[in-house]
Amino acid sequence: MYTLDLTDIDEVVDALRAGAAACRGATCRQGSIEVIHAPGELIATGDTHDHPGNFKAVLGAAGLDGEFGAEEKHLTLHEIIHPDLPESRELPLDMSYMGLTRIAYLKSQYPELVHVLLANHELAQAIGSGIMKNGVRCVAAFNAGVESVFGDESHRVHDAITDLVMSLPLALRCKSPKGDILCAHSLPGPASMGRFDASILDRELTPDDYQPRVGSAHLMVWGRGYDHDQLEDLTERWGVNLFILGHEHAPNGFNVVHPNALVLNTDHERAVYLPWDLSDEPTVERCVEQIVHI
Repeated sequence: MYTLDLTDIDEVVDALRAGAAACRGATCRQGSIEVIHAPGELIATGDTHDHPGNFKAVLGAAGLDGEFGAEEKHLTLHEIIHPDLPESRELPLDMSYMGLTRIAYLKSQYPELVHVLLANHELAQAIGSGIMKNGVRCVAAFNAGVESVFGDESHRVHDAITDLVMSLPLALRCKSPKGDILCAHSLPGPASMGRFDASILDRELTPDDYQPRVGSAHLMVWGRGYDHDQLEDLTERWGVNLFILGHEHAPNGFNVVHPNALVLNTDHERAVYLPWDLSDEPTVERCVEQIVHI
């Protein structure tokens, strides 16, 4: 993984394209999601936002840090790009294409163990929609970072990134006789449920699904403010016992949303991840007991 030359455009483009091919071709891919089955171990994360120390920690937890080789653990990754950058009069350079490229390469090497999920920042980058973070125009800063390295050939990297993003699954479903877990970046907000196509998990995504504020994939990765009734509705529709999500800020590393959702953060100084034995009964209370602070 760390042998990539991230300033070599051919290596970067090849890694991104290989990651996209692995997402589309993984045997665990079913419709718009990936599906795994117990027994096994899950390493669930929240947003990483190109935090190198936390990323290294979760790779180590999954046995994918290169020191001991891959173990049979399933790792979720999402919200990879757009780190915290200092607000300034000049547009800062966001170099998180490097982290995204490493993860694409990792997916190509372990297509059945690494599960890279669609998130709102990656989707915004791919479709060129505006997104602000701490006063920084994220998409513009990311573009500036790519162009600072690749200049006139930057379009090749941008095209490969778009290919990768459009290949990403919406969620990872972990199936177990004791109850299913759905890992996703987020769920649609309660106010958008009337526009949301809940059958999206069972079918291939279409270009319309990515349309801002109306497409069901867009609604799913941008949702916030889940409530009890909505979670119970999706639990019944999808047959899921527990949701593991990101997207919302959790100052202490995690939040519980009753009755059955757990929000994780893996992008700040109180970052966490969740190691989980897929043979156990998935409940919020039991998962909270297993959370690891990095």
